[in-house]
Amino acid sequence: MIETKGYAAQNSKSPIAPWVFERREVGTHDIQIDIIYCGVCHSDLHQIHNEWGDSIFPMVPGHEIIGRVSKLGNHVHKFKVGELVGVGCLVDSCRECDNCRHGLEQYCSGGPSYTYNSYEQDRKTVTYGGYSKLIVVNEDFVLHVSEKLPITGVAPLLCAGITTYSPLRHWKIGKGHKVAVLGLGGLGHMAVKFAASFGAEVTMLSTSPSKEKDAKKLGAHNFVLTTNLVSLKGVKSYFDFIIDTVSARHDYNLYLSLLKTDGIQICLGVPPTPAAINGFSLLNGRKSLTGSSNGGLPETQEMLDYCAEHNIVSEVEVINIKDINQAYERMLKGDVRYRFVIDMATL
Repeated sequence: MIETKGYAAQNSKSPIAPWVFERREVGTHDIQIDIIYCGVCHSDLHQIHNEWGDSIFPMVPGHEIIGRVSKLGNHVHKFKVGELVGVGCLVDSCRECDNCRHGLEQYCSGGPSYTYNSYEQDRKTVTYGGYSKLIVVNEDFVLHVSEKLPITGVAPLLCAGITTYSPLRHWKIGKGHKVAVLGLGGLGHMAVKFAASFGAEVTMLSTSPSKEKDAKKLGAHNFVLTTNLVSLKGVKSYFDFIIDTVSARHDYNLYLSLLKTDGIQICLGVPPTPAAINGFSLLNGRKSLTGSSNGGLPETQEMLDYCAEHNIVSEVEVINIKDINQAYERMLKGDVRYRFVIDMATL
């Protein structure tokens, strides 16, 4: 076993704090990665507080990992020592179900192995994430990262990036479509960037008037303050798609009313409590309320390559790992533009 250092939550009430733990030895198809940066996702906060009810402690969060290859298994040929690589939300899957065979490992029928707060495919070994010095991952779940882009801004692409890229590509959203992005946070700011890059007309929906300037700088063509009833009335039955990134409670029925006939609201955020949906919100206009998770490995690599080609990265604030608990507090207040990234050299 390989001893390493990280930051972990020991239970749902404890702060994140230093913790020494062990990684597995590098197997024949494994890659050891020295972690350089790790993004901070809102789901890290959900899971360390056990808000989704499936938390495994101690927990080392982090699934937006950028690092360099430091050791290769004997049968690894797609990577080389010193190469810049990434690891996202997944570290394994069954490889055999229809979803896995079609590059949709995130929907693995047997259950994928997530980068942290999960189990390896043996269903016994707990996975620990990127708030640590190093990680050992099967080569099939490691991604090539271009040296062209600032790697601090690349780290959040491994979750915030692919989680917004995937539904935009799946529903073939682009030129000729009117798209609203609900919520300008870690996910929302990437949804704006991608939708605008794909040629859609992009409108930001937000409760914060202060975000209008940022939204337009990121690529939004329009801004609607959702607390202004007159402004909302002006976009009733207007949008083909709504990319809903909000993870707090909100009124789905209100936003469904902004969709055209056959419009689709795609949920990416996960509020902590169930929502009440009025059937007429869907029936009147044959509208759909759907969801999307992160992406599979082929699509994630496609997204990284697209970002390298089009110079797209996340807007980030780099932090010292000792400030992670303060960063969580700021994140709850919306005080981040738009993703925290931990400099793992500070560990």
